[in-house]
Amino acid sequence: MSSTPAKTAPVICVVGARPNYMKMAPILRAFANHSPVIPTLLVHTGQHYDAAMNDRLFSDLELPRPDINLEVGSGSHAVQTAEVMKRFEPVIDEHGARAVLVVGDVNSTLACALVAAKRHIPVVHVESGLRSGDRRMPEEVNRVLTDQISDLLYTTERSALDNLTREGIAAERVHFVGNVMIDTLVANRRKAVPADRILAEAGYDPARIENGYGVVTMHRPSNVDVPETLTRLIGALHQVSQDLPLVFAMHPRTRKNIEAFGLAHLLDSPGFIVLPPQGYLEMVGLMSGARIVLTDSGGMQEETTALGVPCLTMRENTERPITVEQGTNTMVGVSAQAILDGAADVLATGGKGGRAPELWDGCAAERIAAHLNEWLERKEEAEAR
Repeated sequence: MSSTPAKTAPVICVVGARPNYMKMAPILRAFANHSPVIPTLLVHTGQHYDAAMNDRLFSDLELPRPDINLEVGSGSHAVQTAEVMKRFEPVIDEHGARAVLVVGDVNSTLACALVAAKRHIPVVHVESGLRSGDRRMPEEVNRVLTDQISDLLYTTERSALDNLTREGIAAERVHFVGNVMIDTLVANRRKAVPADRILAEAGYDPARIENGYGVVTMHRPSNVDVPETLTRLIGALHQVSQDLPLVFAMHPRTRKNIEAFGLAHLLDSPGFIVLPPQGYLEMVGLMSGARIVLTDSGGMQEETTALGVPCLTMRENTERPITVEQGTNTMVGVSAQAILDGAADVLATGGKGGRAPELWDGCAAERIAAHLNEWLERKEEAEAR
């Protein structure tokens, strides 16, 4: 079978894990609203396989149901990447592909990009050029390799071009369009669920946060899988909670390790409000009303900057430096003292003011649709000659 896609073939759009959904929702809307419409095929790899949470996200973000679910499930990085590749290639055989569009930096992103590149199908990477400089992070490896084999690289900040240029990627493949995560935030902020309602529905008294609260999320293996690090972080958060109630939306992996490492007693205090993982609209509501957010999430660094909420990032590096340089984000690492000092500063002064970076305006997906349509038409006209 020929690997050259017909003009009538769809742009295959790939999602695999929760952050992908927030990035893909505005892209699919922009493609559907573009004139002419850009036909798409939405493929869910099943890398993130919490059925209830998936259903909630698709409903909250008004995403169309996936056309195809590869149902890959969990596994090591190698197993998961290989399984996505095995199951994704027959999708191209059956449906063709005008291009394959991937977002972010999860295993599904790299796996589907590899399949497309080897079939000589254009690879489009949204959120290109972000670098932490830490190759120990599997996401960093996924970012670097996906960018190398992509034909079009859409960036969220201008500095990403410098990273890509250093890696030998031609500037004409790179296009600064803004941040589709912020498109989703802008589109959904009015629908956000207020914090007091979230607490009430979880069985907590909303009066506990009437004088303010902070939000905590933590899920990265380097933070939650190492007993010494998790002990230090939970101890620091426990101290912060003495001055400000902390709403802790707890990842299952984090909860399991807190119990395994004997730290659960630190959370059994009036300062902690422990919740299960929250839906997107709930998290936006929690962040919007918070005095401070403490996290190791990349996406929340961006969202807090857009919301103007001070963020302390419990990591030694970030692939989103613009949130520190222009936004409300402060890197505190995993030092208990740095976390305590950072929180004390925010509570005393209100924290960094920051501003929304360039083109974080809610229109990034429309810019992608316009550019991609023009690029594909030029490419297909040239191939037809």
